[in-house]
Amino acid sequence: RVGFAIGQAPLIEALVRIKDSFNSYPLDRLALAGATAAIEDEAWFVQSCDKVIASRTRLTAALERLGFSVLPSAANFLFARHASVPGATLAGALRERAILVRHFRRARIEDYLRITIGTDAECDRLVAALEEILAS
Repeated sequence: RVGFAIGQAPLIEALVRIKDSFNSYPLDRLALAGATAAIEDEAWFVQSCDKVIASRTRLTAALERLGFSVLPSAANFLFARHASVPGATLAGALRERAILVRHFRRARIEDYLRITIGTDAECDRLVAALEEILAS
């Protein structure tokens, strides 16, 4: 994972000074070359965005069919909760099937799952697992 920041010079200078204190995985030349190539390839970027949007739309519809409420998203993940099954229960059952989703043990969001948008095959596997879990 590679990120970048755009800001005024004082902010960027401050970030450069502290970057190694919170980033324990510095970027090597190969990672920088890959990131540069990805940024410069606009067609690939657009194709990747289109793929995430299509998969997100498809997964949202599948989750809603299974009784999930899905918050609106413009990101590469969904935040969803089931009408009757607690988030911790779902996260645990998915983990047993080697499917990892993020569950938060915090008031107001304890029943939500953060689900990253993967490939269509990964999303299909998630939906099939949820169908199995909800049927039991």
